[in-house]
Amino acid sequence: MKRNGIASPGHSFFTLHRFPVVWGYRHNIRASCSDIDNRSLGCRNHPTCRWCKKLKTVSVLGSTGSVGLQAIDVILNNPNLKAVGLAAAFNWRQVLIQAKILGVRKVALWDERAAHEANLNKRTMGLENLEILSGPDGLCHIASLPDADTVLHAIPGFAGIKPLISSLQKRKQVALTGKEALVSAGEIIKPFLVDTPKAIIPVDSEHSAIFQCLEGENKQDIKHIILTASGGAFRDLSQEELEKVGPQDALRHPTWTMGPKVTVDSATLFNKTLEVMEAHYFFDVPYDKIKVAIHRESIVHSLVTFKDGSTKAQLSKPDMRLPIAFALNYPERQKGAVPALDVVLGTLTFREPDLERFPCLGLGYEAGKMGGTAPCVLSFADEVVVREFMQGRVSFTKIYTILKTVLDRYQPKSPDSIEVLEQEAKWAESETRKAIDTIMRR
Repeated sequence: MKRNGIASPGHSFFTLHRFPVVWGYRHNIRASCSDIDNRSLGCRNHPTCRWCKKLKTVSVLGSTGSVGLQAIDVILNNPNLKAVGLAAAFNWRQVLIQAKILGVRKVALWDERAAHEANLNKRTMGLENLEILSGPDGLCHIASLPDADTVLHAIPGFAGIKPLISSLQKRKQVALTGKEALVSAGEIIKPFLVDTPKAIIPVDSEHSAIFQCLEGENKQDIKHIILTASGGAFRDLSQEELEKVGPQDALRHPTWTMGPKVTVDSATLFNKTLEVMEAHYFFDVPYDKIKVAIHRESIVHSLVTFKDGSTKAQLSKPDMRLPIAFALNYPERQKGAVPALDVVLGTLTFREPDLERFPCLGLGYEAGKMGGTAPCVLSFADEVVVREFMQGRVSFTKIYTILKTVLDRYQPKSPDSIEVLEQEAKWAESETRKAIDTIMRR
C-alpha cells in the first residue's frame, strides 16, 4: 500500500472518516524473548517481559488525526516502540479500533458524549478492561501517564496547551506537532526548555530539520534560519484568481497530506506565520534571524546558515513519518521510516515569498515582536477565521484583513498563567467575530 506515493510495508489500510486506519498489523515478536507465553502476546502488552522493558513507551495525543495516524504507523512498524495511551476529540470508533490494535489500557476523548458512546460499545470489541477518560482532564491524564516515556502531541489549536504543560510538568519528553500550543503559551513553556533543552523534540518537518542541523552546533554561531514553504494550494494563482477560491480548493495541497486546518493555513501561508513564532521559542532565535523561502519541491525542509558562511540543510522525501520517527526514537535513529532520496535530485528551487498575494506571513513577525499574549491572540483568531472560511462565511482574500484588524486592536498582556491566555483567547474570539461581521458586509 502507498501513502503519499511511498510504500508502507507491513500493513493494510482501510479508510474510516476520511483518514486511513492501520488494520491487521504484523506482530513484532522478539525472538530473544525466553517466555513462550510472552512471545504469543508479541511482547507488546506483557509488562514482565524482559524485552518489553526495553521498549520506548508512547502516549499519542490526537491519535485520529493525520499526524496521529502516521505516528501509529511508525509505532507499529518499530519493535522498539510501544503505545500505552491514546487521546482524541470525537472519533470514539476509531479510538476503540486503535486501542484494540495497540493493546493500550487507557484512552481519552475530549468530547463527553463521545466518551460515553465509547464506554457503551467497548465490550463489543473485547475491550472490557479499557479505561476511558473524558474532557480536558482526561487528555491531560493521558499526556502525563507514569508509564509513558514520550508523548506524541498532535492536538491542534488552543486545546493543546494544557496537555502540553501537563507532559512537561511530569518531565515527559514531548514529540510536538501541535504548534499552536507552543506559539500561544511560549512564554510559559520557555522555562521548561531552559531547564531541559530537549524536553520537546519538534515533529513539524521544518523544525525537525532545524533541530537536526543544530545538533552539535553552538546556537551563538547561527547567522540565520531559513524555513522552507511549499507555497500551498494557491502558490501559482494570481490575485484575481485568489478572489474566486473556496474551502475545497484550499484543501488540495500539492505535496503534503495534512489535516484541514493546517492545509488551509498552508494556503494562506499562515502556517508559516505560526512556524516563525514556533522557531523563535524552540531555538531561542530572534525574529530578525528567521527567514522564509518558497521551495516547491518540499525536499529541503529547512536550512541553517552559520556565521562562518556555511549552510546546513536537511533533505528527505515529503513524508511526515520521518520526523515522527526521528522524534519518537531520539537520540537514536531507526531503519525504515521512509525510503531514502535518490542520489540525483533534479532541480531544487527557492524564491522569496510574495507578501502581496500572501500577506499573512508578515503577521507572525508583527505579533512576535509585540510579544506577551499577542501570539496567542493571533493564533486563536486564526482558528476562528479558518472555521468560518470552511463554512463558506469568510472569503479567502479576507482572512488576512480580519486577522490584521484584530491584531491592530490588541494591547498585549503579560502571559503569566493559562488563565490569562484563556481570557485573551475569549477576547480574540469576540473581536474576530466582530471583524468578520464588519468586513464581510462590505
